[in-house]
Amino acid sequence: MKPANNHGLKRVFRATGFSIKGLKSAWQNEAAFRQEAILAIIMLPIALIVDVSTTERILMVMTLLIVLIVELLNSAIEAVVDRVGDEIHPLSGQAKDIASAAVFISLALCAITWAIVLIPLI
Repeated sequence: MKPANNHGLKRVFRATGFSIKGLKSAWQNEAAFRQEAILAIIMLPIALIVDVSTTERILMVMTLLIVLIVELLNSAIEAVVDRVGDEIHPLSGQAKDIASAAVFISLALCAITWAIVLIPLI
């Protein structure tokens, strides 16, 4: 149910609170998100320190963030599917598999981008 008088800065503050709540929930309940977040925390300083162009640096950071974004969406899809019911259903499995594939593609994109940027430096 939508709250009354939910516009302007009040809406922004409420939305920010919900976003923080979602990040906390993902950290507490999703091992994959924790692993990818820790990896991003480790890799972010590398992206900022390595001697590459600004464009390459932006691509390196963006691919890290894309992995986290896609993992959050994957977790949300899994939560909704699990909420709908406990019974095994082909469409439930399909939804989870497709969301998982999106995470895999984002990880591959990140790995390929980082390899393309860093291998020439070796």
